[in-house]
Amino acid sequence: MSAKSVSAADFHQEVLSHEQPVLVDFWAPWCSPCRTVAPVIDDLARDYQGKVKIVKLNIDDNPQIAADYGIRSIPFFKLFVNGDVVMEFTGVRPRRDFDAALHSFTL
Repeated sequence: MSAKSVSAADFHQEVLSHEQPVLVDFWAPWCSPCRTVAPVIDDLARDYQGKVKIVKLNIDDNPQIAADYGIRSIPFFKLFVNGDVVMEFTGVRPRRDFDAALHSFTL
């Protein structure tokens, strides 16, 4: 399973209104670090299925959402719970950093 792509059209439904925590990967196809971390994101989507929803938002295709959330560098990750950002971080991270960040939301 890989992370689902979302867009401005379905961001509210897929992220803000979702009953589970949602980790959003803000990325772009030209971003080398984004491609580096992509396999980790896909593994997270598989491993956290049913606990945390993992989605990807292409900032080139959805510039307004990126602007609304202050995305200035990528990859950038925001964790939403009940529509609110509860955690955010940027850059390529090892899997253990994602696990540590998501752990308290999966108990």
